[in-house]
Amino acid sequence: MRIVIQTKVEQTVDQVKAGFNEKLFMKLSPPFPPVKLLRFDGSRTGDVVSLELNFLLLKQKWTSHITEDETKEGLFRFVDEGKSLPFFLKYWRHHHQILQDGSGSMIVDDISFQAPLRLLTPLLYPVLFLQFWYRKPIYRSFFKA
Repeated sequence: MRIVIQTKVEQTVDQVKAGFNEKLFMKLSPPFPPVKLLRFDGSRTGDVVSLELNFLLLKQKWTSHITEDETKEGLFRFVDEGKSLPFFLKYWRHHHQILQDGSGSMIVDDISFQAPLRLLTPLLYPVLFLQFWYRKPIYRSFFKA
């Protein structure tokens, strides 16, 4: 299943690229489940991001590897793919794109995912959609001119 969310921000592609760091990552984490960052290498090919989700009685590790990145005029993009996923996910691929849009940029979160049981995948959609929709005001505030 796929989710695509676009957010217009006021800063340039280069400014947004520089801001895609550990500080932003932690701001983007929703209130539930609480997230403990275990490792954050960055957003270049070969980097690893690992975190622990705390579901009160159950803690789950989520590790993603950055498998692609590209920077060129008016574009910055990278892909994180889940290698060690929480119990409710079988497949995860998140394509991040920052595209020049006038004097600002468009941040595009393009997520493909699958639950271990195909029938459960549509049930994850609204939860994951809201988790990423939650990012829109954070992106706008963080990347204000």
